[in-house]
Amino acid sequence: MKKILVLLLSLVVALNASAVNDRKKTTARVDTVFVVDTVYFSAEDFRKLRNDSSHSDAWKTIVDDSLMLLESETVNIDSLLNEWHARSYLYADEECLRSEANPQVSDSVYKQRLSNLPTIVPMVYNQPVRAVIDRYATRNRALVSYMLGMMKLYMPEIEQALDYYNVPNELKYLPVIESALNPKAVSRAKAAGMWQFMYATGKLYGLKQNSLVDDRFDPLKETWAAAHHLRDLYDMFGDWTLAIAAYNCGPGNINKAIRRSGGKTDFWDIYWYLPKETRGYVPAFIAANYIMTYYAEHGICPMDCALPIATDTIMLHRNVHLQQVADVCDVNMQTLRGLNPQYKEDIIPASFEPYALQLPMDKIPVFLDNEASVYSYKSEEFFPPQKSLELQVKPTAQRNGGGSSGRYTVHKIRKGESLGSIARKYRVSVSQLKKWNGLRSDRIQAGRTLKIYK
Repeated sequence: MKKILVLLLSLVVALNASAVNDRKKTTARVDTVFVVDTVYFSAEDFRKLRNDSSHSDAWKTIVDDSLMLLESETVNIDSLLNEWHARSYLYADEECLRSEANPQVSDSVYKQRLSNLPTIVPMVYNQPVRAVIDRYATRNRALVSYMLGMMKLYMPEIEQALDYYNVPNELKYLPVIESALNPKAVSRAKAAGMWQFMYATGKLYGLKQNSLVDDRFDPLKETWAAAHHLRDLYDMFGDWTLAIAAYNCGPGNINKAIRRSGGKTDFWDIYWYLPKETRGYVPAFIAANYIMTYYAEHGICPMDCALPIATDTIMLHRNVHLQQVADVCDVNMQTLRGLNPQYKEDIIPASFEPYALQLPMDKIPVFLDNEASVYSYKSEEFFPPQKSLELQVKPTAQRNGGGSSGRYTVHKIRKGESLGSIARKYRVSVSQLKKWNGLRSDRIQAGRTLKIYK
């Protein structure tokens, strides 16, 4: 540590001796200088150091302390390969000439390769970017092989969604650093799916989420929501690198970093004002573009990908359990779960609102011919009848208004119901319902309960 400190101090002196001598450590402002291991760097010092390749070792020392490992880099490759999509579609390419050794690549070669990529987002090369490339090319080689295979599976839909919202094609590699392309990934912060949407953001972009359904686990739906979200972030900042950073930490943190930097709007100018994870996020994005393009130069073989099974969807209007479909239509249960990952408890709550069931193409006519049998198959086992709550109560004017007998049924209000429709169902009047339940208006809310006296 002492050697590092001496090296850093000497670099600062060499860069701007007079500025360093005049700078007061005790009065340094956080919004005008950068602090690394008790050494204070001005924005100009930082930029010079970043752009001066002769100081690469010092830069690496500085950045390694601030660059944290993304969750997607720490995933267990065996658990990924055990997921349904991997087991169904991925297999090793035995003809690929793989190598366990990662060749030495110079900074100039890295820089040239990145500059050759046909991208709108600037593929900046520096030590933070190299640090992530090195991790992908060494200890995470098997993970890269897996992700290359999964990209073949998801690429068509991702590229179509990005093109629709006019998002640069290179952003197709964001799921690499978000989830390692695992559609069932859940982060420590409870972000979910391949694009790692948080609950509130998912709701904002139309992804249904309740006790039984979570559309964030549906790669198709989440991909289109992510493309829309990225376009909105770009429209907010007018810069794709900032949009990528905002995808990670939220627009609020980007605006805060811009303010603290004195109004600068370049990612590398606001680098040290960003959350620690976001400082590594953009370098990881650039590294992902590199490794997913130049993997062969590092002796990495992509897993091969079989064609997905032909599927189609049916819109349902009644509740069904996936096991009912599996047993009646002779479909493997794991296949059903893999094709319908948004149903958390294997239940499609289509009585509440229409939901889609995705099936292998050859099972569509089987389901249609046996639809009634599917719903009736072990229906009381999968959907036990709900018991009405009947209580003996002391008849009083307040409890038994409207001529009640003292016994009542509890009715759970469903979406779209009104007092009038509920009154007709139980053959009582609206005024009776209001008296029994202490209602002052005709407005009711789905999910609440009403007492209906007999």
